[in-house]
Amino acid sequence: MLAYIIRRLLLIIPTLFAIMVINFVVIQAAPGGPVEQIIAELKGTAVGATARFGGGGGGDVGGGASAANANQSRGGRGLDQRIIDQLKVQYGFDKPPTERFLMMMREYLTFDFGRSYTHDRPVVQLIKEKLPVSISLGLWTTLITYLVSIPVGIQKAVRDGSTFDIATSTVIFVGYSIPSFLFAVLLIVLFAGGSYWSLFPLRGLTSDNWANLDWPHRILDYLWHITLPTTALVVGNFAGITMLTKNSFLEEIHKHYVVTARAKGLSERRVLYAHVFRNAMLLVIANFPAAFIGILFTGTFLIESIFSLDGLGLLGYEAAINRDYPIMFSTLYVFTLVGMVMKLVTDLTYTVVDPRIDFGTRGA
Repeated sequence: MLAYIIRRLLLIIPTLFAIMVINFVVIQAAPGGPVEQIIAELKGTAVGATARFGGGGGGDVGGGASAANANQSRGGRGLDQRIIDQLKVQYGFDKPPTERFLMMMREYLTFDFGRSYTHDRPVVQLIKEKLPVSISLGLWTTLITYLVSIPVGIQKAVRDGSTFDIATSTVIFVGYSIPSFLFAVLLIVLFAGGSYWSLFPLRGLTSDNWANLDWPHRILDYLWHITLPTTALVVGNFAGITMLTKNSFLEEIHKHYVVTARAKGLSERRVLYAHVFRNAMLLVIANFPAAFIGILFTGTFLIESIFSLDGLGLLGYEAAINRDYPIMFSTLYVFTLVGMVMKLVTDLTYTVVDPRIDFGTRGA
């Protein structure tokens, strides 16, 4: 097993490199790089950006755009060419794309992500500040989703076709059909002082006086703030896990080994949890990395915006709008790295759920 883990960790390196290459090429082909946006702002024609660019790019370039090189003459009409050249040097676009990419990857190996164009601060510092918010939302949403979905899915499989199965399916798909951000607005209207009760706070992950509270009250304050955004995310995510659990159990329940176990006189509970559970849960576990990464990094920026939670989702969205390449590429790098590590953790979890699985005897 140790050899398998080492092989998988080594495989992360070329995989991560290939993903970064592909995305770098895609960004190269996209118009409207940071230099062009600065030129548009200087000319008073900038559109679509949520924040103005600050100085201090200083060559910490996470990528480029063909527009930043091939289209500079079009974007810079009416401006002194020296200003355009200074902007290109400031943001590192005076170097060839290959050199910029290799420089970026060399710095990323030591988690040096440069400085943000829009915030004029080290990207690592921004990620450290905003990561706890996204981690909180992702972990709580994933944990609650699985704790609710797996028992409900098992009961739906055992009671397939019953009133319970039909009723829960109706609730599940109604919840699934409502986007998380709409449900978040509904929660605000009902429970955050919108029109009815004011039971939960509307903004932030903690209160302003959180640092002055003792630890029991800090925990309660944190849970008080995280309740509504987590609930909004859970409602939109537990349908898939529930139905996957149900279908996995239904498939296993009708297999011959289950019939044999029942014929031997084993109780239904023992058959279900001692035999069926181990095999049925493999598909559910396999879905965990995608669910966690999706919740953590791609499904939260609207929730973060609605509840004024300054996390990675909102940071990445604003970076894409503002063409803040250091943030865009560094968050992509972190997301990809975390996703591949989570995949390895999933494989190790397989061996815990079913000891018959031995990845150590297989190639990576």
